Amino acid sequence: MRGWRLLTLGLVFATLAAPAVAAKPPAKTATPPVDKPASTRNQALLAFQKDLVSVIAPQAAPLPLLGGALLARPLKDLPEFNSFHTLISRASQAEGAGPEINWVRLSDCDAKADGCPNVDAMNALVKQAPDNAAVWLLKLGQDLRDGKNDAAREDVAKAASAKLYDDYTGTSLKALATTVTLLPPPPAVINPLSATGAVGVQVMMVFGLAETQPQPGLQATSRLCEEGSGDAALKADCLKLGKVLEWSSSPLARSLGLHLREVLADDPSQQEDARHARRNLVWQVQNFAQLSARAQGDAALAQHLLSLARSGGTEMSLMLTALHDYNINVDAPADWQPNKAS
Repeated sequence: MRGWRLLTLGLVFATLAAPAVAAKPPAKTATPPVDKPASTRNQALLAFQKDLVSVIAPQAAPLPLLGGALLARPLKDLPEFNSFHTLISRASQAEGAGPEINWVRLSDCDAKADGCPNVDAMNALVKQAPDNAAVWLLKLGQDLRDGKNDAAREDVAKAASAKLYDDYTGTSLKALATTVTLLPPPPAVINPLSATGAVGVQVMMVFGLAETQPQPGLQATSRLCEEGSGDAALKADCLKLGKVLEWSSSPLARSLGLHLREVLADDPSQQEDARHARRNLVWQVQNFAQLSARAQGDAALAQHLLSLARSGGTEMSLMLTALHDYNINVDAPADWQPNKAS
């Protein structure tokens, strides 16, 4: 569950407004020996993904095509009719396709040619989901990158007036969870020492591939709001946006919403309440990460997480449901402190 581990570390150690720090170059070390069994399993896993894509590709409904596209995205040497580009394009044109398809289609672009995100998908999202703050924060990051500061300011106002925030991770999890089970994982992809067997492989694929969702400009939003806090109108919009984010689909976006209230609210009691809620959020994410780690050796738990992903909802609702199902309190104990070690 690499993605959840990264999310935990991000919430615990990263301040959204902090400047980036260049990493120290690693010391030169000897090349580690190749783990031949693991390498063989990885190759078998890629072949299994290709087989799944081939099974899904003939379907016509948007959700299976989305699952197939997500499976195809990291693969090379696929025939064009099974490629990420073809499958996500077909999904976007399928009857019943929603903004979640165009959200993933944002990454159907050429980064080397500075063609990301996909312009057609971005334009479609603005029309399909104008009440989704995630769309405007995605556009905000793009506008700031392009030096369009006035447009970015308008993006903040539109995001603040939105009804919800959804980055569609829950839909991608559902699409993947309903497609990875179409074929049983072959023995070659299963570690013989694994206690979870086939379901462990499926859970790894679902949560690993869903972590590649396009991400809105959360850090850019934080910087814009904090650096512009002297502008009363911008500050008001940022506080309004924070309320939307506090009820978002994403733990990271919820963290930003609480952060904005903590640093921008004039009422000290509101600041303290936001700090308390953010501490509980870190507790929730850390405990879900620990639960996910346990799933690597517990087939019943792995199967439960896969079922939760298949049932839909959001990333946030999946996390809270899992904690509830395993009797983990969502409020941190009074004496609890976030982990300082990875």
